[in-house]
Amino acid sequence: MPIRLHDSLTRQTLELKPAQKDGVYRFYNCGPTVYAPAHIGNFRTFVINDVIRRLLELEFPGKVKHVRNLTDVDDKTIRRAQDEQRPLAEVTRQWTDKFHADCAALNCLPPHVEPTATGHIHEQVDMIDVLMKKGNAYRAADGSVYFKVSSFDGYGALSRVKERELQAGSAMKATAADADEKEDVSDFALWKAHKPDDGANAWDSPWGRGRPGWHIECSAMSKKHLGDTIDLHTGGVDLLFPHHENEIAQSQCCNGTLFSHHWYHSEHLLVDGKKMSKSLGNLYTLDELVAKGFSPMALRYALLMGHPRKQLSFSLDSMHAAESALTTLKNFRATLLPGAGLGHDAFGPVLQALHDDLNTPAALGALFTIVNRYAGEVDAASFDRAIFALGLDLNAAAAPQATAPAAVTALAEKRWAAKQAKDFAAADALRKELTGAGWSMLDRKDGYSLEPVKK
Repeated sequence: MPIRLHDSLTRQTLELKPAQKDGVYRFYNCGPTVYAPAHIGNFRTFVINDVIRRLLELEFPGKVKHVRNLTDVDDKTIRRAQDEQRPLAEVTRQWTDKFHADCAALNCLPPHVEPTATGHIHEQVDMIDVLMKKGNAYRAADGSVYFKVSSFDGYGALSRVKERELQAGSAMKATAADADEKEDVSDFALWKAHKPDDGANAWDSPWGRGRPGWHIECSAMSKKHLGDTIDLHTGGVDLLFPHHENEIAQSQCCNGTLFSHHWYHSEHLLVDGKKMSKSLGNLYTLDELVAKGFSPMALRYALLMGHPRKQLSFSLDSMHAAESALTTLKNFRATLLPGAGLGHDAFGPVLQALHDDLNTPAALGALFTIVNRYAGEVDAASFDRAIFALGLDLNAAAAPQATAPAAVTALAEKRWAAKQAKDFAAADALRKELTGAGWSMLDRKDGYSLEPVKK
């Protein structure tokens, strides 16, 4: 069953397949900047990448090489280390460990290689040196090195930046850092000369002490661990420009060949229909959701409820729905026996939806169509294969359930009876009483459940 994904470069849906004769599928995705906990918007991208990884493992068993980097030196990490008066390595190790713990809780497979920017300074310097010798880069007066965007005719093909006519005087110019040092406002830093604010975070190079720019790290680490050309490069849509655009330019100019055969980008996560922000108080971390009583697996399920290439609006209601769905799946799994009923491909429609441009909501829909129609009649192995592809750990799915007091249960029974009698005014009034008592009543086709109100 071929895997077909939208390609951000060609705007076409293309089949994923290894390009090299060894049959190894080379997959790179941009990892986090480790200076703070990743929020759930970041984890939407990482969960989606994990589903891609799982599909590749099913399609090319033993022939997948997945690399995900860690950005452990940049303005943010250095600022955090200075604010806390701690060594940079100590700060980034703390947040790397936290990222790994969150990934494990969300059941994300670890990459085969997880390189760091500070662990690949030599490789980055070597690439910059090649770009300098080829005339694609230049040294500024302060010792910084910049990539000359005008030297690469293909610049802008991924993001259509030229079609948007981002020229001098645009927002691109207004936000350009160190613009005075550049030959052109569109040029970007490959090497940043050491400044007092950087403290001890500097390395030697042919152009003097300094540190690499953000973009060059992914090109250098991808080149070292996957070769000059990879099969798939992924990330959030926020990385499409300028990060991935710049990766293409510097990699193809340095290596003289195509950088990636396929590009895939997932869209933003919204919270209650609004962009996540600290000022609105709607930015969640995994720990914050767990503190509200939700399981990490419920977050994973909720992040799969929307198509990855469309914005998804997250809410606590979606977490309630996810917890309920996971309970249903766990109970269904308990009824299955090896070799029963419909055979090994009973849940094929779930995989088909995932193979068709990673349509996760269609996959979940197909999953529950089969669960509801064939309770206890399907082969356990077919179900487990679909659950593996989605990455749902049903053993870790259930959040602790509180027992409702007798008075609350009595109110719930009265409300359920009122609803069955179609006395909706009374049912609404009783629901408000339940909420006031600190309990939420979730209706289902076959009854209801009670949960403490999560604040």
